Amino acid sequence: MIKLKLWIDQNLKGDPIIWGIVIVLSIISILVVYSATGSLAYKNQGGNTEKYLIDHSMLVVMSLFVMWVAHKIPYKTFGLIGRFLLMVSIPLLFLTYIFGSTLNEANRWLTIPVINKAFQPSDLAKLALIASLASLLARKQNNIRDFQKTFVPIILAIGVVCGLIGLANMSTAVLLLVTCLLLMFIGRVPMRFILLVVLVGSLALTFSVLAGQRGGTFFSRIENFVSGDEIPFQAEQSYIAISTGGITGKGPGNSEQRNTLPHPYSDFIYAIIIEEYGLVGGATVLFLYLALLFRGMRIVALSTKPFGGLLSAGLSFALVLQAMVNMAVAVGLGPITGLPLPLLSMGGTSLVFTGFSLGIILSVSRGDHVEAIETTSPTNRTKKTFHTA
Repeated sequence: MIKLKLWIDQNLKGDPIIWGIVIVLSIISILVVYSATGSLAYKNQGGNTEKYLIDHSMLVVMSLFVMWVAHKIPYKTFGLIGRFLLMVSIPLLFLTYIFGSTLNEANRWLTIPVINKAFQPSDLAKLALIASLASLLARKQNNIRDFQKTFVPIILAIGVVCGLIGLANMSTAVLLLVTCLLLMFIGRVPMRFILLVVLVGSLALTFSVLAGQRGGTFFSRIENFVSGDEIPFQAEQSYIAISTGGITGKGPGNSEQRNTLPHPYSDFIYAIIIEEYGLVGGATVLFLYLALLFRGMRIVALSTKPFGGLLSAGLSFALVLQAMVNMAVAVGLGPITGLPLPLLSMGGTSLVFTGFSLGIILSVSRGDHVEAIETTSPTNRTKKTFHTA
């Protein structure tokens, strides 16, 4: 037991609560995805559910490994990495819209030729934009009211990236815009500039809706949700799963709606969680995401550097906002979006990029902790101390 604790202390740096939350959510993900892929396995694998269990478990392990690697990298380097990835992701979004794989009438996926694996460039662009925005706001804190030097690049980057993502994935684009606005608010940006970004972002998203591939679906889903005249089939089956779950649920692997609910292993996995684990399970998952947001914001409050705090804030907001939207859709508090539940839904690139984002958040807490130790060491005669937990 002592050896295990020493190994954890040496290899798992940063906020231990975030590590615990991620591990618990990863275990829940493996259990629920294994249960929710029953009908999919019957159709595609002749009933071999172990195939999806193994594949998803490997992806979960890969995301944890990416998280571990990212948390070892000094967070200061992610500003440069983010700017590089932003320059790469913009042409990738163009290529995806024109030549990408079509799924649900939208080109969201781009296949990597050598390994023949598909990924969503929107995940890369989202991470790159948040890191670049955090870096720019941190560097311009002394000139935060300089419109030309500070906010013209911000407005252009947000408008272009959100507009390109919105051509095929409007829900992701809207959440990314909201995340950028929250990040700017935390970064002490004047309200008039934030309102200008709202205007430019709204214009970019409006253009995306009108010129993109999912404009009709976007308007119909909002209209159906607002009017309430017609409940979509996905939402109806989700409500049935939730209503039959009760307080403690039907038990692991006993879901019935997994056979009729579309995408029970991704978009509507939260409904399966409530059906099998009841309101207790649903509330537990909700609490874990709120705890993740709290720890991320705590890192922001205790961060010793502006870039670290802004980076942690942006990534924490992006992850938890997406989780809140997914859960709200499942229980009928929002229109259907098609967003996966971070850390829980079955998927490839979404899991990997989520692990990368969490690794960056841990790198911020780990980096500030190292700086705090250095400032209080015997060779550095300063009395200033910082705490990360």
